[in-house]
Amino acid sequence: PGRIAGLSASLARLATTWREARRFRDFTWLLATGLAYQAGIAVVIALAAVYAEQVLGFKQIDTMMLVFLVNIASAVGAFAFGYWQDRVGHRRALAFTLFGWIVMCGLAVAAQGPGLFWVAAVIAGLCMGSSQSAGRAVAGLLAPPGRLAEFFGLWAFATRLSAIVGPVTYGLVTWVTGGNHRLAIASTGLFFVAGLWLLRRVDVERGAREALRPALDASP
Repeated sequence: PGRIAGLSASLARLATTWREARRFRDFTWLLATGLAYQAGIAVVIALAAVYAEQVLGFKQIDTMMLVFLVNIASAVGAFAFGYWQDRVGHRRALAFTLFGWIVMCGLAVAAQGPGLFWVAAVIAGLCMGSSQSAGRAVAGLLAPPGRLAEFFGLWAFATRLSAIVGPVTYGLVTWVTGGNHRLAIASTGLFFVAGLWLLRRVDVERGAREALRPALDASP
């Protein structure tokens, strides 16, 4: 009973925060953007190894090396991207990484052997670290300073939801097409296309001003 009550209270609080967050239009559009592209990332994290084995005939040792390479590239991307993001702007930087994800999906679909797929894996790793750090950075700018924890709770919820939506979509496409993993990974690219399109609605400067407005209105 205590756990159920705690869960109900948490969901109620999340719903309240969502209703209040809808006043911040750019943060709301960013949530939709994050839900879209994080669903695609969830597919890559969960099913890239399956794709490599089923479509390209990777062995277990190859798959282990693939995961290792993606993680190394992700760390490099996250470290280097922060400096570049400050120079070019948050939205432009995030858009660049989403375009990289689209390229990665295209390479994975086109790959007939391991060579091209290794290139796709490096791109995925670089984009993984950079896109996730960029998304959190923009969310921090668009959230009211006094309510960062609540608004990041919404961001985390969208991320968790995308971790369900992405792999389930991949599985449904594979099932409907009789095991066509290439079509499934191609459909994954649509999540990044949707994220890129939704990102166009986000105005970071306007959203940052709106986020600061409640604090300014409350000041004497």
